[in-house]
Amino acid sequence: MDDNNVKMANIPYIAHEGTVTHLVSIIKGLIIALCVVVFLMVASNLAWLYVYNQYDYSGNEETVTVDSDSGNANYIGNDGDITNGTDNGN
Repeated sequence: MDDNNVKMANIPYIAHEGTVTHLVSIIKGLIIALCVVVFLMVASNLAWLYVYNQYDYSGNEETVTVDSDSGNANYIGNDGDITNGTDNGN
């Protein structure tokens, strides 16, 4: 008998069927775990967006006092707009 020509062992069909059934149950569990993870990720993002949108970040009004001879008070707001005003102290 040649060492390179080793015959495969005959595996009974019942053992093969048991292995396939076990692998199918593992795959079902992994699919369920994947669905749970995707659901939790979407829920987490929606909760974060809900909390983030509860605050009014652009509605704050601030008064700027300028220590300058020219009296210009320029303020750059949270959304990038520039408010040109005068010093309230003089």
